[in-house]
Amino acid sequence: MNDFRQLAEGFWASPQIGVDEVALAASRGFSLIINNRPDGESPDQTAGEDIAAAARAHGLGYCAVPITPGGFSLAQVNALAAALAGAAGPVLAYCRSGTRSTLLWSLVQSMQGTDPDAVAEAAAQAGYDVAPIRAIMDDLAATARG
Repeated sequence: MNDFRQLAEGFWASPQIGVDEVALAASRGFSLIINNRPDGESPDQTAGEDIAAAARAHGLGYCAVPITPGGFSLAQVNALAAALAGAAGPVLAYCRSGTRSTLLWSLVQSMQGTDPDAVAEAAAQAGYDVAPIRAIMDDLAATARG
């Protein structure tokens, strides 16, 4: 059962996916899968290398930008921004619940100057709350606007 949630044109977040969801993602036209979950976080999660192999088998790109529950770094924000910039089509990002993927995407959007209110609304529409990082989003957006 998948729970792909659209946050924006070309970007979806999801709770942990398995190999079957990779095939579904391919059939839905995704071009890139981004893993925001560190391997070994839970004994029941599908290993990143298994998702990567399934992605390759279905002609999808794969990259890992693992986010620990401890927080985000600028390097992670920049890594996601680069992955999104290089994507040839729609992107599916996942973690345990989809929250870290959504929060990281929200930081990228804010860093690129998107209005944090619009980003927060998009996240809320998908069932995610950006309140834990809202102040950082506001700061990133203000810096982007100069």
